[in-house]
Amino acid sequence: MITVWIILFILLIIGFTSFVTIRQGTIGVVTVFGKYRRILLPGLNFKIPLIEVLYSRISIQNRSVELEFQAVTVDQANVYFKAMLLYSVLNQSEEAIKAVAFKFVDERNLMQALVRTVEGSIRAYVATKRQSDVLILRREIVEHVKEQIDNILEGWGYHLQDLQLNDITFDDVIMKSMSQVVASNNLKAAAENEGQALLITKTKAAEAEGNAIKIAAEAERQASQLRGQGVALFREEVAKGMTVAAKEMHQADMDTSVILFTMWTEAIKHFSENSKGNVIFLDGSAENMERTMKEMMSLNMLHNAGNKQV
Repeated sequence: MITVWIILFILLIIGFTSFVTIRQGTIGVVTVFGKYRRILLPGLNFKIPLIEVLYSRISIQNRSVELEFQAVTVDQANVYFKAMLLYSVLNQSEEAIKAVAFKFVDERNLMQALVRTVEGSIRAYVATKRQSDVLILRREIVEHVKEQIDNILEGWGYHLQDLQLNDITFDDVIMKSMSQVVASNNLKAAAENEGQALLITKTKAAEAEGNAIKIAAEAERQASQLRGQGVALFREEVAKGMTVAAKEMHQADMDTSVILFTMWTEAIKHFSENSKGNVIFLDGSAENMERTMKEMMSLNMLHNAGNKQV
């Protein structure tokens, strides 16, 4: 009876050890007497009890690690990097899983080799560049590292997904000098922009002043032209009026010098009404009035003689 119970117990243990569960995102590696046998996919798997052994579980999920290291440029400037490395198992093929399971003794040795390989690739690239060029070469550095270590990682069963250079700094003295260069360039650009703005402002002001002068000159020209036309029309109407008045007075057998006298008095009246405070001195004596009338009559006679000759 005891023997039966022992046999049942042994069979129960064998039954429990014949099945193994592999979690999602994980690949199981099975060995037989220490030699690679096969891989187990996620889910419930059967293995030969007491012969097949689950050697390890390989995660095929993405992994990340942060790096901090120093490099030296060709002009002997220290550059400090902070980076994030994202990597994963190359694929779920049997060869890739075998490489991941057996290339390194443990996970610590893998991480040490991976980190040192990435750091060495970046240091070798930075050593060929000048300090002033490093900040603008982030993308080139990442592409160089991927190109250099992809083949190495594939031999280990891994693939570099991404490398992000989160921070690139220099020694304090270099950082201060770079800040001063940036500040001086900004001041230079600001001065150039201010000069351009001032030039544009003065140019526009000069153009506006020139246009105003042109407009004022054109307005003055048109006003002068209109004033001349008004004076010409006025003179024409006065001449017509005087001609009609002279004819009527001649028909009435009256002296035409009365017209000249009337014009002279009207002119004096106009001067007094529109002088705006100006003083006009006229000799109002009888002798002067007589002399003025004689002069006006002489001018009138000359004008009439000229008209008759025409």
